Amino acid sequence: MKQDIYEKITDHIVAELEQGVRPWMQPWNAEHAAGRITRPLRANGVAYRGVNTIVLWSEAVIKGYAAPMWMTYKQCAELGGHVRKGEQGSLVVYASTLHRTEADEASGEEVERDIPFMKGYTVFNIEQMEGLPEHYSRPAQTILDPVQRIAGAEAFFAATGIEVGHGGNRAFYSESVDRVQMPLFDAFKDAESYYATLAHEEIHATKHKSRLARDLGRKRWGDEGYAVEELVAELGSAFLCADLNITPEVREDHAAYIGNWLTVLKGDKRAIFTAAAHAQRAADFLHGLSGKAGEVDTENR
Repeated sequence: MKQDIYEKITDHIVAELEQGVRPWMQPWNAEHAAGRITRPLRANGVAYRGVNTIVLWSEAVIKGYAAPMWMTYKQCAELGGHVRKGEQGSLVVYASTLHRTEADEASGEEVERDIPFMKGYTVFNIEQMEGLPEHYSRPAQTILDPVQRIAGAEAFFAATGIEVGHGGNRAFYSESVDRVQMPLFDAFKDAESYYATLAHEEIHATKHKSRLARDLGRKRWGDEGYAVEELVAELGSAFLCADLNITPEVREDHAAYIGNWLTVLKGDKRAIFTAAAHAQRAADFLHGLSGKAGEVDTENR
C-alpha cells in the first residue's frame, strides 16, 4: 500500500526528533547567505511557507545543502539545466480545494461543496542540478549588518503592540493579563537569543481571544494541548526568525518537550500539518500588526 503524504512527512519529522534534532532549528546557509537563516525559496524567489518550510529545512540539514532554492525537474529543464543522474528529490505538498456539485442524500437537491485536498510533488535543491544560469547557483542576497538586523527586530516587536515586561529569570506569556514576561536583555547570551525568545513568546500571545483565539485543548501543564501549543510557538518563532534575518540557538530548556511532541505526532499523522498551519497563521498575524505582512502563498496556506 502506498504511504500517504501525511504519514510520509510525519515519519520524516519523527525520525529527526527521535535523534534529538529539531529540524526547524538548524537551517543556516553559510555559503549562500553569509551564515544567516533563510526560508526555502521557489524557482521564482518566493518563499515556501508552513509545513513545506520545515520539510525543506530538514532536507537541507540532512543532505548538506547550503543553497536555499528548490525547484521541480521541469522548472530546472525550462531554465536550461538538468538534475544530475541518481539524485533523489524531496517531497513538498500543495493544499487546495476542489469545487464540486453533488446531490444531497437527504433532499436530493444539488448542493455546492468545497472539498479540501492535499497533493505531494517532488522538488530538488539547486545543488543537485547542473547547467542553470549562474545567478541560480549563487543567488544574490541582501545581507544586513548586525546593527541593522537588531534594529529591524526591535522595530518589528515594538510595532506588534503586545505588552512586554522585563525581570525575573523566566520567559513566558501570561494569558490572564495578556503580557509577555522576559528576563532582562543583559541576561541573554546575545541580542539574537533575546529576540528569538521574544518571538517564541509573542507567538504564544497570538492565542489570546483578542487576536487569533487559538485553543488547542490545553487543560493542564504537560498535556497534549500544551505540547501542541509549544510546538506551534517553536515553529512560529523559527518562521519569524527567518523572516527577520535572525539566527537563533536551540533553547535547551525546550528539549524536554521532544518526548511530548513525539507522542502527539505518532498519534496523529496530521498533527505537524496542523501545528505548522497555526504557526504560519500566528507569524502572519504578527507581521500584519507590524505592517509587514508577507506575500500570500497559494500553495500551502
